[in-house]
Amino acid sequence: MSDTSQIAIDVRDAVKRYGDFTALKRISLSIMDNEFFTLLGPSGCGKTTLLRMIAGFEDVTEGAIFLYGDEIENLPPNKRPVNTVFQNYALFPHMTILDNVGFGLEMRGASKSEARRKAGEMLELVQLSQFSARKPSQLSGGQQQRVALARALAPKPKVLLLDEPLSALDLKLRKAMQLELKHLQRETGITFIFVTHDQEEALTMSDRIAVMSAGEMQQLGTPNDIYERPHNKFVADFIGETNLLEVSVDAVHEGRATCHLGGGHELTCNAVTGIGVGSKVHMSVRPERLFTSDAPVEAESLKGKVVENVFIGTDISTIVNLDDGPQFTIRTSNSDRGNKRIFDQGAEVFVNMELGAARLLVD
Repeated sequence: MSDTSQIAIDVRDAVKRYGDFTALKRISLSIMDNEFFTLLGPSGCGKTTLLRMIAGFEDVTEGAIFLYGDEIENLPPNKRPVNTVFQNYALFPHMTILDNVGFGLEMRGASKSEARRKAGEMLELVQLSQFSARKPSQLSGGQQQRVALARALAPKPKVLLLDEPLSALDLKLRKAMQLELKHLQRETGITFIFVTHDQEEALTMSDRIAVMSAGEMQQLGTPNDIYERPHNKFVADFIGETNLLEVSVDAVHEGRATCHLGGGHELTCNAVTGIGVGSKVHMSVRPERLFTSDAPVEAESLKGKVVENVFIGTDISTIVNLDDGPQFTIRTSNSDRGNKRIFDQGAEVFVNMELGAARLLVD
């Protein structure tokens, strides 16, 4: 990131305190121009606080925030070239959709005719032109959300901040809006900073994700990095489903570690820096990287018994207890069932995994 002109938002050692409570603990990150960037974490992790600091709604206790190279933490919100879409869309109920979108433009000095023209362009962008004369109460939740987006995009902000804007929508509509948001971001070329606690939402839309917990950034990377190569126990457990097992390290050689799971079971895992022989740490294995068989297919096949099969639509989730050892969850796609057999409850099976599926974690 030597070319700083390509950095939209640069957060440097940002701290936020409320009295004795520290909500953000020296956060540093760079968000690139035209990037869909997501702040992901559970409630209370500090993600919305950071977003509000970028917007100017919260002061920075320590550190600095730059927008395209200019320090902005002392600028009031209305002087920052950013816009925010909140959970509550806050549309004016007495105005038409067209007037809702154009209102902010008029407040910035545009003539009524110019504001209406640009508002019409924005409604076309979000595919709501045919509803321009309606009031917000005459629209569905998803349509209201698109109006709020159109209103925020109308002044052409350099950065758009989105604070869990999909949380009030039902599951099917939320999934449709995820794709629509990503399409809008690509079409407008505006940097999006999106806040969510929904892991699937973050993985679906983001170019990069910052996973946060207790005011600290746990990991920053692409969706693939975050999912396939979690740094620590929190990230592995928070992102998607995983088998998280306590193990002891018996040997380490050329980036691979031999780990003992208990009950005489051993596995070879991808090692991480700082973990040596005798370490007691956690191992993560994604359920879809495992499969069962009625005979061992490799040297490290683990013997156990099927406890339960759970039908979850697209997949079958199989729970297997290892002999005198831990429990594994194996996920098999329905489309794979011709190649990967589903065994009945009580069947003795072997648990097998794809090469490199097991990963040690820094706890």
